[in-house]
Amino acid sequence: MLAEDDPLILDLVEWVARDERSHAELLESWRTSCPRLTVWEDAVDRGYLTRQDRLVTVTRKGHELLSSHGRSSLLPLREKVAARSADG
Repeated sequence: MLAEDDPLILDLVEWVARDERSHAELLESWRTSCPRLTVWEDAVDRGYLTRQDRLVTVTRKGHELLSSHGRSSLLPLREKVAARSADG
């Protein structure tokens, strides 16, 4: 469960879910001058985001987090496209 003080993690996961993001883009867009603000590391540690080569992607757990908070998630659409591809 997402703690009350973690809205930035939810925002980050939603931001990544909206479009394909590179690791460099994520770090540039979400950098902070406060070393204690570890949004990226916390999201990865909790299993919401993963890095595959240079891309950052939302995990199934991340999509479930978005869904449980009424946020946009592209997972259902991606699953439908994958299912169609597999069928034919």
